[in-house]
Amino acid sequence: MTLEILICTLDEGIMQIAPMLLPQREGISYLVSWQHSEDKALALPEELRRDDVRVFDLAGRGLSRNRNNCLRHATADVCLIADDDCRYTHERLQAIIDTFENNPQVDIATFQFEGEGSNKYYPPYSFNLSSFPKGYFVSSIEISFRRESIQGKICFNEHFGLGAQVLLCGEEHIFIQDALANGLTCRFFPITVVRENDSTICVARDNEPGTLMAHGALLHLYHPKTQYLRIIAKSYRLWRKRNVPFFKATRHMNNGIKYIKSHPEQV
Repeated sequence: MTLEILICTLDEGIMQIAPMLLPQREGISYLVSWQHSEDKALALPEELRRDDVRVFDLAGRGLSRNRNNCLRHATADVCLIADDDCRYTHERLQAIIDTFENNPQVDIATFQFEGEGSNKYYPPYSFNLSSFPKGYFVSSIEISFRRESIQGKICFNEHFGLGAQVLLCGEEHIFIQDALANGLTCRFFPITVVRENDSTICVARDNEPGTLMAHGALLHLYHPKTQYLRIIAKSYRLWRKRNVPFFKATRHMNNGIKYIKSHPEQV
């Protein structure tokens, strides 16, 4: 079974890829989607000219667009979503391969990451992602999947995520929900597979209007009957745990509901 690490980077971020690369090992490769936000004359670093590394250019912005470019070009049996500040070991990558070999029914597996200052909650047990335990959410760099289950069938919603016009997170949740809706088996495993040096998961941006609006949009999409009660509960948690002003959170989440109602073509 082969494993391909799908790395998204933007502009000068290409200089961060080389430290991610491990000594070459049969069955493990790297695919880099190099996004260019401006017309910059940047040369591909010589360290990336390896047999196990492929680089594809992509014009414009938007992390979900970049993820989808990776999905289009992937070729391995199993793929792992990555950012340009992720760090791996061969032992951790082997754990991903072993998980898929030992669980042939699983199409998407999510794992754990560790990072400086991260206090993300992970249950100590495996569970099906059709129902999330309280306090848990999926981050992109934890997602791994069988390529044949995903390629040409499921993609990231490009209206959500960093670099999108309005809704600046939530693309991982939509990705998983779309997979479940298509009958795929998605499961969490309490195994740490990656270290991220500079966490950009949306808990670090919960004070930003675009992040709060995305939370509201997701509540509308997946909990329409209880969305407003959930806004109050989530605003309270953000105030208690992350010092986000309560009324600011409720206002922007309500704006997110209004926005997604008026733009149904974005889902």
